[in-house]
Amino acid sequence: MDTLSRMRSFVDVVREGGYSAASRATGRSKAILSKDVRELEDFLGVRLLTRTTRSVALTEPGQLYFDETVALLGQMEGLQDRIRAHGKEPSGVLRVSAPRTYSAGKLGQAMLEFAKAYPKVDLDLLFEDRFVDMVAERFDVAIRISELADSSLIARKLAPFRIVVCAAPEVIEAHGMPESPDDLAHMPCIVDSNARFKHAYTFDTDEGRRSVRIENRIAINAPNVIRLAALEGLGFCQIPFLTLKEDIEQGRLVPVLEKYELRGVGIYAVYPERRHMPSKLRTFVDFLADRFADER
Repeated sequence: MDTLSRMRSFVDVVREGGYSAASRATGRSKAILSKDVRELEDFLGVRLLTRTTRSVALTEPGQLYFDETVALLGQMEGLQDRIRAHGKEPSGVLRVSAPRTYSAGKLGQAMLEFAKAYPKVDLDLLFEDRFVDMVAERFDVAIRISELADSSLIARKLAPFRIVVCAAPEVIEAHGMPESPDDLAHMPCIVDSNARFKHAYTFDTDEGRRSVRIENRIAINAPNVIRLAALEGLGFCQIPFLTLKEDIEQGRLVPVLEKYELRGVGIYAVYPERRHMPSKLRTFVDFLADRFADER
């Protein structure tokens, strides 16, 4: 148990970036944390950390030990959760990262429904539009809207995610119906300034993925406001279908170039690989998958 305690102290110091920060985060004194790390280094016979007056840095063996220790502690915590939860409803803290952009829609609503259905699970929700380091920042699960990339994380697809190009009927009447992505090059368009390519729309064609440079009429960094701009007739936009599903159904916006829509984009729940998946995590992912079943 002493070695296990020292391993936890070491991981906390690395994650928090120093002894003072780790002390504040864990409630253990700097002296105890320092003693644990020093004794762990003596036991292993290697230096794990290099220390400065303000921070710590991992040595090469320290990085290896940190990575393996985080994985080992995760497996142990998962096993403990699994045993404790046997025959009981899910419980404990579940730390979740999700995109801020869609927090007010179906995604956020599903999480609130989960919190209501499982009152013994304490949800710690962080909504922001960035890819978090799940291991370093101690997240149990992240909801990501992207193409599935090679990763050490486990990913479960909750639903496909359409990104459509559309415009108000009066815009199409004034400028014509685009028949190919290149037609947009000389038509008024609304730019998502959060996009990787700020002056281009991206499409999947028979020849592969390609970007088409557009003439931006206005640049906006919020999908909901892009929708409003499209409704005002300011131009074409490339935007998630979920943002304007009702507008399309009611005919206020018209989708175009549908055969060139990006393929393979989805809503995923991703989490670190664990031999024993905690009950609270398994239940949460299953719950979201059920809520998004109609999208599939």
